[in-house]
Amino acid sequence: MATDTDTGTASAEGFGEVSRVRGIIFEYLSLGASVLGIFALAVLLVYVTIDAFDLTNASPEWLLTYFLTLVVPFLAFCLYSANDRELTRRAAGVLGGGLVAVAVVFTAIEAFVTQIPRLSWQLAYLFVVVFPLTGYVTYVGSSGRVGGVGFGLVGRLIGGTAIGLALAVLFLVFDARLWFLAYTLGIVPALASYAYGRFRERPGASTAAVPVGIVGVLVAVFLRPVIDTYPTTAFIYLWTLAIPIAAAGALVVGARGSRTEAIAAGGVPLALATVVGLFGGILGLGVGGPNALLVIAVAGVPTAVYLQRVFDAGDGVIGLGLPVLLVVGALVGALVVEAFGFPAPDPWIDGSFITEAPSRTPADAGLYPAIVGSVIIIAMVAVLSFLLGVGTSVFLEEYTANSGIVGALTRLLQINIANLAAIPSVVYGLLGLGLFANLLGLGYGTAVTVSLTLSLLILPITIISAQEAIRSVPDDLRRGSDAMGATRWQTTKNVVLPEAFPGILTGTILALGRAIGETAPLIMVGAATTVFSAPNSLFDKYSAMPMQIYAWAGFPQADFRYGVVAAGVITLLIILVGMNGTAILLRNRAERGT
Repeated sequence: MATDTDTGTASAEGFGEVSRVRGIIFEYLSLGASVLGIFALAVLLVYVTIDAFDLTNASPEWLLTYFLTLVVPFLAFCLYSANDRELTRRAAGVLGGGLVAVAVVFTAIEAFVTQIPRLSWQLAYLFVVVFPLTGYVTYVGSSGRVGGVGFGLVGRLIGGTAIGLALAVLFLVFDARLWFLAYTLGIVPALASYAYGRFRERPGASTAAVPVGIVGVLVAVFLRPVIDTYPTTAFIYLWTLAIPIAAAGALVVGARGSRTEAIAAGGVPLALATVVGLFGGILGLGVGGPNALLVIAVAGVPTAVYLQRVFDAGDGVIGLGLPVLLVVGALVGALVVEAFGFPAPDPWIDGSFITEAPSRTPADAGLYPAIVGSVIIIAMVAVLSFLLGVGTSVFLEEYTANSGIVGALTRLLQINIANLAAIPSVVYGLLGLGLFANLLGLGYGTAVTVSLTLSLLILPITIISAQEAIRSVPDDLRRGSDAMGATRWQTTKNVVLPEAFPGILTGTILALGRAIGETAPLIMVGAATTVFSAPNSLFDKYSAMPMQIYAWAGFPQADFRYGVVAAGVITLLIILVGMNGTAILLRNRAERGT
């Protein structure tokens, strides 16, 4: 049988042809919608970046200087790592041809169509050609051994520094002295009991680790108001964080290297952190204090472990020069700009913007209290939503019945969870206001109220994504575990959750990305639009970056609406990308089983 192409009826003479017009139209409509959306977002990000870094006032000489001292060496490094001559020729062609094309098209548009505000052809070339090409070459170069080593080192330096700063922010509101007691009386004895049971083959000691830890933490809570004398904050960080991190790094290196390498990997960063953190001010180093100790320990130990692994492998060692290349390029560019007096931009994002409080003057405005509030809130939301969401999904998928009254109730609950994911965020704000702020008396705009409200907001998303990840685990793995005599809990803990963990993290990443940018629930529960000092406890009045950006957007001065707001948006995006990048790294490691 065949189909008549005009009437759609069967023909006995032969096979006809099926029209592809509708499919082609649908394909190009989908492509057009995607391109339009990406283009609109790209234009928004370009203008936000230009305003945040004041690139409108950057002279062509300034742009050319940093292009030659920073961008070109970085591209050369990535192309060397890729080791692909064809890619190198294409990259050179794109840089040269793109320069001419952008200059001609931009000039023609401004001459014959309309003026493009706050944009020059040099900036257009930067965003249209240089940035996309750099992103692609970076992706290809990072796949090579040299690039992988270089970007691995840069990632550990930047990631470790960010985690250290995040821990320092969390200790602004969490009691460091209580943590000292809980660690000393609870965590250390529990770890000692567990290690003794494992190495001495005493199962009872390993089993007792959890009760020992719980009792120790309870004793610490009881003793906190009784004891008046404590070590300094720097010594608390050294004992409870720096030394354990260094010990963990030494153990990792010792498992595959010599004892000398293990001691060096853990001891050198620990010694550096101790000297800078405890004696930096006395020695006149310009830096010091507990936060410096924390950052150096958290960033230094993983970096030392990574360096030991790279040197042992002996492949791609030259990639370790990438951080030096970037730093030297930036310094040379700064020296050239200073020497020749090239007009430079005056970016809104600088050290004072990150470390100062808000102000009515645009030049003095800062985001520090809102950054602290957002970090604390999102950390609490991540913990609450992950524990509640994963726990609920495990119960619904692994423990509830599929038939009978329990099965019917489970299906009803599933429907309600799916519906809750579509409820507007302002409704969750009203729920948080009535339940947490008024009924439970947790306060208006406090970290506890805001975190619980945002946790409820993203909980349905976390549950649904975790359920999908758990469902994707093959039943053969469960049956194999059952055949080995494992209990349901052992199967869930040792088989299901490890297999589903990457998918669970993916859903959590998406959920947290929504939570960090929400404003309506924060307004409903009474979060402050502006606070002028960082919070000291979980029950202080909190602000968050979206709230502060919202407040700045209503100011009458143009510098606030175009400069300060753009700087706040870029800061929010950087923190969001860093948070998501960390979660993606953990997910990828879980997928590889490392």
